[in-house]
Amino acid sequence: MIRDWLKAGVFEAGKGFAPTEEGTPQGGIISPCLLNVALHGLEEAAGVTYVASGKHAGETRRDSPALVRYADDLVALCHSKEQAEQVKARLAGWLAPRGLAFNEDKTRVVHLGEGFDFLGFTVRRFPSRRGGKLIIKPSAAAVRRFKRRLATEFRSLRGANAAAVLARIAPVTRGWGAFYRTVVSSRVFSGLDDYLWKLCYKWATWSHPKKPKPWIAGRYFGRFHPGRADRWVFGDRASGAYLPRLAWMKIERHQMVAGAASPDDPSLAAYWAHRRRRARPPIGDGTLRLLRKQRGRCPLCGDYLLHADDEPRDPGEWERWLTATRKAITCKAVAATGSGSTPHDQRRLIHAYCWRRATGARTATELLHL
Repeated sequence: MIRDWLKAGVFEAGKGFAPTEEGTPQGGIISPCLLNVALHGLEEAAGVTYVASGKHAGETRRDSPALVRYADDLVALCHSKEQAEQVKARLAGWLAPRGLAFNEDKTRVVHLGEGFDFLGFTVRRFPSRRGGKLIIKPSAAAVRRFKRRLATEFRSLRGANAAAVLARIAPVTRGWGAFYRTVVSSRVFSGLDDYLWKLCYKWATWSHPKKPKPWIAGRYFGRFHPGRADRWVFGDRASGAYLPRLAWMKIERHQMVAGAASPDDPSLAAYWAHRRRRARPPIGDGTLRLLRKQRGRCPLCGDYLLHADDEPRDPGEWERWLTATRKAITCKAVAATGSGSTPHDQRRLIHAYCWRRATGARTATELLHL
């Protein structure tokens, strides 16, 4: 089916039909699928074996290597250097008939005590009283890339107002934090908060070069978060929106997937839906409380407010998810009457399109501050 789809051709606007006899676009969305097809059976070639039954069914055997792969990036965890060399040789022999080979510049055999970088994480075992403790944290290269991204974004925002800064930067920082919140990231988050504060202050002083520092601090920094005493939070006094600190994000350890469960298996749809419900979305405590109070549903249409058939896999996907969620959901004060005679306002999360349909408004007047 995939072979026929690749050869079906494409229609381009203004150009008509074009045959696709060979090749795929560099970095195209089909590339991971093709790699999964081409590299299917890689574990068996590496000699990975699993316990077939009993309490530990689905776990690797004691003397077996373990292999982790994402697209064309892989790491094989072995019990000795000799076993690692054997696994590499077996995999090289398995890849050769398929026209593939290791990139020797990026392939190396290292001891876990030295650590290695994989998919933006640093994996390293540190000595402890019990023999060793495995620590996974954001890699130094990933942190440097993130800092460069923030610096570039702030430079491009010179001349913009605080609301524009928050709209651009908040999804970036929250997306990066959501991706790395499953590992040992507390110290990294605190360090990035310090760097981010300096960027915010530098942007503010550039925007008002003739204003004194106390005026700048009073205009852009304060106790914007209602539940925290931090008076140096960057925010917009006109709307009350603020830039959440990465250190505020709760560390949520990754839950291992049971056995060989795949999200593409229709029979396991209930299992994956349960995993998604248990996962805490990377949103503020106030928004999360409203979400739980409403059982995750819009009071106007009754449908779910957040939809995520598949959890984002990288910081960029988290950033796009947060941006789309902020635009799709609005927070409104719905008039209600309590047990007494005094009416009060209750905050509710509502689909932006439901609000527009119910009120006739062209746009949602209040964006959700995630």
